[in-house]
Amino acid sequence: MHRVAALILFSVAASTAAPAGRTTLSLDGMWEVEESRGAAEIPAGFSRRGPVPGLTNLARPAFPDVDLFDSRELIENRIRRKQLPESARVTSAGVSRQNRDYFWYRTAFRPTAARQVAILRVGKAQFGTAVWLNGKAAGEHHACFTAGYFDLTPHMNWQGENVLLIRIGAHPGVLPASVPAGTDFEKLKWTPGIYDSVTVLLSDNPVIETIQVAPRLASSEIVVETRLRNHGRAAATFSLGHRVKTWKEQRPVAAGKPVRMTLGPGEERVDTQRLRIPSPRLWSPEDPFLYVLDSSTGGDSASTRFSMREFRFDTPTRRAVLNGKVYFLRGSNITLHRFLEDPKAGSLPWDEKWVRKLLAEIPPRMHWNSFRLCIGPVPDKWLDIADEAGLLLQNEFFIWTGPSSWRKEWTAEELTRQYSDWMRDNWNHASVVIWDACNETVADVLGDKIIPAVRKLDLSNRPWDNGYNLPSGPDDMYEDHPYLFSRAAAGRTPQFKVTELETMEHYKQGSAPHPSAHASILNEYGWLWLNRDGSPTLLTKEIYDTLIGPNATGAERLSLYAYLLGGLTEFWRSRRFHAGVLHFVYLTGSFPGVYTSDHFRDVENLELEPQFADYVGEAFKPLGVYINFWQPSLKAGTKRRVVVAMINDDSETAAGRLALSLEDAARREFGRLERRFEIPALGQMSYAFDLDVPGRPGEVLLKATAFPDGTRHKSPTVSRRKFQIAP
Repeated sequence: MHRVAALILFSVAASTAAPAGRTTLSLDGMWEVEESRGAAEIPAGFSRRGPVPGLTNLARPAFPDVDLFDSRELIENRIRRKQLPESARVTSAGVSRQNRDYFWYRTAFRPTAARQVAILRVGKAQFGTAVWLNGKAAGEHHACFTAGYFDLTPHMNWQGENVLLIRIGAHPGVLPASVPAGTDFEKLKWTPGIYDSVTVLLSDNPVIETIQVAPRLASSEIVVETRLRNHGRAAATFSLGHRVKTWKEQRPVAAGKPVRMTLGPGEERVDTQRLRIPSPRLWSPEDPFLYVLDSSTGGDSASTRFSMREFRFDTPTRRAVLNGKVYFLRGSNITLHRFLEDPKAGSLPWDEKWVRKLLAEIPPRMHWNSFRLCIGPVPDKWLDIADEAGLLLQNEFFIWTGPSSWRKEWTAEELTRQYSDWMRDNWNHASVVIWDACNETVADVLGDKIIPAVRKLDLSNRPWDNGYNLPSGPDDMYEDHPYLFSRAAAGRTPQFKVTELETMEHYKQGSAPHPSAHASILNEYGWLWLNRDGSPTLLTKEIYDTLIGPNATGAERLSLYAYLLGGLTEFWRSRRFHAGVLHFVYLTGSFPGVYTSDHFRDVENLELEPQFADYVGEAFKPLGVYINFWQPSLKAGTKRRVVVAMINDDSETAAGRLALSLEDAARREFGRLERRFEIPALGQMSYAFDLDVPGRPGEVLLKATAFPDGTRHKSPTVSRRKFQIAP
């Protein structure tokens, strides 16, 4: 391997003292990048540079056709939509449209002190990771959604420069057939890259390989499971100690009694201890309080951030329970790997300021407390920010297949290994409260073999979502995707009309193929997507042609979208069918040819489309209001009974004034009825108003406004319906 002048060096700050504990060397930054056709064709020279973490499409000069790959699922989707002939079907992972199979990343680093062990951690990379240090192979890691660990110790130059080379696949097709690399019927581009941080961990034996911290609220304790390994050729005798402090204030909280132990050469051991946390402060979206566990063996050390938080579902009541209390989930979805296709994505997913605005600033304004991380993982930093912001996350493994397209070549052994590593990477995050095995997938192996095999690894015993399969455990939940508007286009049988919502008092499971009495989360609904400019997506042109006409402008469609989605959100929340309502989708790709889209007017500056922020923001307020009225017109001079349904997501009674008013096209009020409301904690109530329809024809806005007493609620909650008064 040849050195070039542009190679970047990373080094640890010099110290005259002997190292104690772990030294972590970040290799994030600009790396050299090159391509090849063959897996063994190590480049003689490097002509480009690109960021780590990041994607290969950010390398400069740019690589042509860097992400062109048609997945098997996308091809099946196009065949189903008559866009491709049946002869286009493939049994492989897909078809590459580029003249390469691999990318190579190169950098260099220099340690300042010799240690007994050097471990490379590659947070996440796709598609597959192979590592060389100083020209010597250091291992491979096929998985695309989990961290890869590589022992660099035999090849380290402790006195000088170390040249690190990482090879990744240019597309999913280079991976063994047994390895899942992401399946998505609607993803158009598959861009490779080292998309999470890269670090070198330097320490002495024994090494702390993993730590899991699980709270026990009933006893005010944490269970600490530490996996240790002696990489040396001689026995190692040491003391394992743990201390707990608060994260922000760094205030000492607790300390465990050091445990003396000896590990033989190559021996691995798991140690489990309990530490009492006096008067613990519980983590919640309203108070995301965090602790830190500092662990040490003398030669190695690790800091693990955690929370005192327990989350579960209760099957008899079909509710979510946070820290022993019923808690309703309100939120949306993030499909990061679809956003990575967006021409405007660039380096935004690795811009901490941008991510903090996305996860910590906007959700409170929309009254969201939860998200599903849908079909594709996020970088570790996103979960760190979610912990601090107080978000409840449904963390979904990147599998979406139909019953006939399940990859039989995925072995149970490979899936178990990948799910286990995925849990290991995420189980200390307070924000991760649900393991989601897949999206809309029917496959018995997940519930019969995979989930039972890995569930026991999680000492917090989080619930599982098993896609469109039956729930795997007694208190697991299921996902529901009732896309009512998917049949709103003319010619659909039966055709959905929004007036049906007025009489939909009882709801049967809308999308999952198995009936279930378990708790459910409604984490997809609508089927009304528009691109950011108001143009329909591939799935919605016929819908809008029927609803508003083929000659409607983008602005008119965006206005209707916000109005209908806001009302639909009110409907689903008011009926209390679900433990959580999460709209689809907050962040995804938006460009010609996509199937779904998000609601940003300006995604680079994270400016939401104003009407969406207005209507949907109102619909997600904890004090919910829903006018059960969807008639396009009422006859002048008649009477109409209007029912207003209200819900209270808070754990205390809500009371105040409820007003039903009429406004004309200029938004001047010309009719008003009022009454008191009172809703018990976590409860729901309906109130009837007998409305006299005025005698003057025209466009009318029917508005229900709840004015809560006290200061708990910062503003009233408003529900709106538009109709015409006919002569």
